[in-house]
Formats: sequence, C-alpha cells, structure tokens
Amino acid sequence: MNKCQSTKMFCLSVVISGTILIQMIAYLIALLSGTNLNFNIIEVCQNTLKMIGLTSLQYAVDILVLSTVIFAVWKIGTQLIHTIRLKTKLHQYKNEKLSEEYNNLYGVGKKDLIVISYPVPVAITIGFISPQIVLSTALIALLNEEELEAVIYHEMYHKKNHDPLKLFLLSISATILPYIPILKWFNENYRIIQEIMADENAIEKQQSAIHIGSALLKMLKVGKIDSKSFAYASFAESSVNYRIEYMLNPLENNQIKIPMVITMWSIVVFTLICIIFIYAFI
Repeated sequence: MNKCQSTKMFCLSVVISGTILIQMIAYLIALLSGTNLNFNIIEVCQNTLKMIGLTSLQYAVDILVLSTVIFAVWKIGTQLIHTIRLKTKLHQYKNEKLSEEYNNLYGVGKKDLIVISYPVPVAITIGFISPQIVLSTALIALLNEEELEAVIYHEMYHKKNHDPLKLFLLSISATILPYIPILKWFNENYRIIQEIMADENAIEKQQSAIHIGSALLKMLKVGKIDSKSFAYASFAESSVNYRIEYMLNPLENNQIKIPMVITMWSIVVFTLICIIFIYAFI
C-alpha cells in the first residue's frame, strides 16, 4: 500500500462523481429556469426514451436527478450543522492549559491541536478547511509518553493530508451514486490505506512500530467513542485488522486488489453515460 494508490482512488472518485453530478445540476437548473440546454446528458437520455416509446421513464429520470441533488444538498447541510455543533462542544470542553502545552511541545499552530477534558479516550482529526487534532484528557492518562507521541504523529498525517474533507467527499459520492459501486469500494479502501499511511508516519518518526501498536491495542481495550454523523479521521475506529497485520508484516505485498465485477459494472455504467454525453456534442 502507498499514498499513490489512495490518491488515485480519490481522484477517480472525484472525476466519476463530478462528471455525473455536474450534468444533473445543469439539467436541474435548466428544468427550473426553463432554459434549453442542448448538450445535456440527461436531456439526451430523455429524448432517447421518447424515441423508443418509453416516455413514462422520462419522469423517472426527473425524479432521479431531483432526488440525487436534494439528497446531496441535505447531506452536505447536515454535515455542516454537525460540524458547527461539535466545534461548540469542543470549545466548552477545551482545556486551555494542556492545549497550549501540547501545541508548543509538538510545534504545531496554536489552534491545530486541542485537548478536551473528557472521560473517554479520544484521538480524532476534524475540520474541512483547517483540520484540527483533538485529544482527550482520558487519552493522555491512558497512554505513556511514547504512545501519545505516536498517536499525535498519526493524526498529524491526517491533518496534513486533509483527510476529513476527502473522506467526506468520498462518502457523499458513494452514498448518492449507488449505481456506480466502485465509488463505495473507493470510500472503504481509501480509509484503510490512509490509516496505514498515518501509522507509517508515526513509525517513521519514532523509528519503531512498538508505540503506535501498543497505543492502538490500549484504545481497543477501552472501546470506541460513539459513532458520529460527521466526517473525521479517528485513530482507533478504522481498519484495525489491516493495520495490525501491516505492522506485523510490513514487508509483505499488501496491495489492495480492485474487484473485477464491481469495476466492470462501474465502467459499463460510466461508459454508457460518457457515450451519451459525447453523442450530445456531435
């Protein structure tokens, strides 16, 4: 596994979902404004349905486009609301003294690392534009100095890579376009690779896998925090089996293999959409 593999997954997901969603949005704007878009993929679909006598399916296309766009807007809006609520709670629980101490200790910005007074071990990275690392006092009490350092290096990777935003985009794509199943696969496996890459960052910084491994085991024994409906990168909630296996056998070939059936189905659906799109320009 490597960063190049996860980057390809993210880029392909954005290209596939972006191509489809842009067309849907363009069609919806034309539908609401009464404008005639000559080169719209959905409009070509409708004209094709009329030609072959399946005019009733035209309404199904309208419903699909409208529901997809509304669902996407709802998901994004819900995410923003939960993020705002979470930041408000974090501000209430924030331990100013420890936050300043750990920011100075690890050389990050004054607002990049937040320590909250919370009875459950927490280590997450949140935020779309300016990601922040959040640690709890329970986590600091649970781990020794080297283990805590490893966790912070792990989360620093997520912060630097803007993983909360990328995970959210992948999740949105997979949710609103289920007929392109490779998007769901990209979402699930991107998470796995990024967690392993974050572990590798900690291992590289400390020149040892012992501390990141023991920190992960300790947090697994304590248990996970409650699942939230917002995008964040968490230290001990994702890809645990893969991460442990990778730590134990780092030299093995652990490349994630793309499933052929899912890939072929996705290619067929996406290709058909692209063919209709190209035909619209001829």
